Amino acid sequence: MSETSIPAEKAALQILQQALSILAHWVDLPDKAPKIDNECKAVKQAKDLLSWTENARLQPLRLLFDKVNLCKGQSQIFYWKPQAIPDSTPHIPYPQTEKPDIDSLKPQIKEVIENLTDSDWDNLSLLTLIIEKFGSFISFGEEDVALIDITRSTAAVAGALSFDPDATHLKLVAGDLSGIQNFIYTISSDGALKSLRARSFYLELVTEEVVQQLLAALKLPRTNIIYAGGGNLYILAPNIPEYLTLIKEVRQQFNQWLLEQFQAKVFLALDNLEFPIEEINTYKFADYWSGITKQLGKQKKRKFATQIEQLLKERDSHIPCQVCHRDDLIEDKLRPLKDENSVLVCETCSQMFKLGEKLLKVEAIVRSPQPEVDGNLQTISFELPKTSSLPEAKIYYHLFKHWKPLLKEVNMVLLVNDWTIEHYKTKRLTNSIPLLLGDYAQRMKIEDDSTISVNERVEGQTQNSELEDKYTTISAGKMAEEAKGIKRVGYLRMDVDRLGRIFAKGLDNSQTLPRLSGLSRMMSYFFKVYLNSLAELRNDNLLKPLKEGVEVLKNVRVLEKGDRPNLLFIYAGGDDLFVSGAWNEIVDFGFDVYQCFRAYTGHHPDITLSGGVYIAGAKFPLYQAAIRSGDAEEEAKKNGRDSLGLFDEVFKWDEWLGTEDLAIIDPEIKEYLDSEVQPDLFGVLPLVQKLEGQKLDINYSRSFVQNLLATAQLQEQCLKQAKQKEETVEHQRDIRYFLHLPRIAYTLARLPDRVINHADFKPVRVSLKSPYNAPYFRAIATWLELLNR
Repeated sequence: MSETSIPAEKAALQILQQALSILAHWVDLPDKAPKIDNECKAVKQAKDLLSWTENARLQPLRLLFDKVNLCKGQSQIFYWKPQAIPDSTPHIPYPQTEKPDIDSLKPQIKEVIENLTDSDWDNLSLLTLIIEKFGSFISFGEEDVALIDITRSTAAVAGALSFDPDATHLKLVAGDLSGIQNFIYTISSDGALKSLRARSFYLELVTEEVVQQLLAALKLPRTNIIYAGGGNLYILAPNIPEYLTLIKEVRQQFNQWLLEQFQAKVFLALDNLEFPIEEINTYKFADYWSGITKQLGKQKKRKFATQIEQLLKERDSHIPCQVCHRDDLIEDKLRPLKDENSVLVCETCSQMFKLGEKLLKVEAIVRSPQPEVDGNLQTISFELPKTSSLPEAKIYYHLFKHWKPLLKEVNMVLLVNDWTIEHYKTKRLTNSIPLLLGDYAQRMKIEDDSTISVNERVEGQTQNSELEDKYTTISAGKMAEEAKGIKRVGYLRMDVDRLGRIFAKGLDNSQTLPRLSGLSRMMSYFFKVYLNSLAELRNDNLLKPLKEGVEVLKNVRVLEKGDRPNLLFIYAGGDDLFVSGAWNEIVDFGFDVYQCFRAYTGHHPDITLSGGVYIAGAKFPLYQAAIRSGDAEEEAKKNGRDSLGLFDEVFKWDEWLGTEDLAIIDPEIKEYLDSEVQPDLFGVLPLVQKLEGQKLDINYSRSFVQNLLATAQLQEQCLKQAKQKEETVEHQRDIRYFLHLPRIAYTLARLPDRVINHADFKPVRVSLKSPYNAPYFRAIATWLELLNR
């Protein structure tokens, strides 16, 4: 450390204090920040590098997604509505086209700053929380950079430069936990839903502990984290030679622990990349972001290379754990999963099962060196082995029901989805951090297997501890029971298309650290925060904004009104999700998520989602359902992305939802069908809704659906034969788009006169005969059959 250097946390604190002073000045309050006679050189350098100028001002925040350009680009301009993040369950914010006035934030900000004490101004965690709460939807300096993103980025640079303010290079440290799918999904047992959910949560804590060990080794504050979650992390660090060894030692320490704990299923790739400091606020920074990702990829191809002897060492096989199937433990190390009649499982799987039961109740997670505490729900331990330069580490994460745990030794407190400022001002908990978790779960009464309503949950009637203990997460059996029509469970997997390219190339010349941080933050908010709100409060997050005429929601198609409570989030992370629930609610939720995400990103043509749904019985193995829904998602990706795999069919989202814009149809097909009249109803959902609304006699509806299925099967069979005989493309198209006409005419003719002659049925009759809808018969029929079985 040079003579002009200061501790990294002090440098970061100065940046956060200045950001809060900017807010104080904006709301006409006196500046109560601690006086700094001479601003340290690291802080000055950081502000210069990130273009933080004294004449910059707060203003409306442009939608950063607008800057993304992969191949189509955005033609419209959107703004975020200025708002403070609510204390809990924030509603989905939707962008608007009109430039807003940001003064509406002033009263809330003024009240918070007026109540800050002198010691509060020195609380880095608290100041960061305040800037995030009020500075996530207003800009400072450049109009598409949020106050929180420029503040965090500048604090990260200042922290990294605090060791040597004259440094010409910094390091980008990145990590990736690979094998997550193997750890999470390849389990089979009673209570697999809860266990899977717990494993997802557990990996969030593993990522958190990797971050904590790195920050401690590199002597950096949390503001130097660019992103951490879902098994990925990025940290800005000083360019100090000995840090190379420390980063390798942290990687070795964790991989030794992962090898012993999970039989090499999970691996930590961890590396760093040096880059010139002057490029941190230029488009060239994206090259280093991509470069470190490629380095991690090389490590993942050589997993556990430094532990190769241990991997190859002969070992005895024993009775395998009946959940994760590890077989390296003697029988004495296995224990019953539930009771003496349950299957035998390893300690980790036993812990995950118990954890799955308790996740509903967790508000705070305390990181502490204390192995045992009173009043906690459960303890998760990390006992990392000693390396050549790092001592043995024994760290414990204690889970508590209440946000204010009573503990003597506290390293850090993670408050789950909590932006309540007062919770971060508690003197003993000055190192409190919000932990964002996509953790929605419908609750079920333990005694009588009945679900608790959303309204009860919203009104706080389950906050009493005694009442809480009477509920558990909804079971697969209960999901199936609550389903409409056929009693089945649905499994949904979705993720953002081309997200790697968006981060690597999407922002073009604007690919700077603050903007990359902003993209990460807004993606995390959607998948970890707003999806909780959408699942729990569908009316407030979709139906109400739609009714109010929010412009980005004007073309939204709603399957049915009302809530969709019977869902269980197994995983919802930085850009993807895996959710189970009553099959019809899962289908509805998938369409809700897609449409809300598209509205959230301003319907940017380059930012889309793909997804897959698998429907199965309540007792179908969960790991198989994860694979099957993943396969459906992969087929959607192969369909040019922006697609959904459902009912063993794959179409573009607009084909499922229906649209008046037939530009989604392949240009050659559209030219082929040019002489045909565009139908009033195009796509799967519009026809399903109309046919479902006709309330056909049960016998007629079954016959109608069976004829639709038979028509689809005949099309597929004839098309397959034509391809085998290498018939012309023109002939194959004739089969695909016109073979259905006689059978559809016959099917319609068998319907009751009261249906066929009804005025509302005319558009259905005409649209079913249209060749434009010929590809969708199987999907329409399958959907109707499941709804009415």
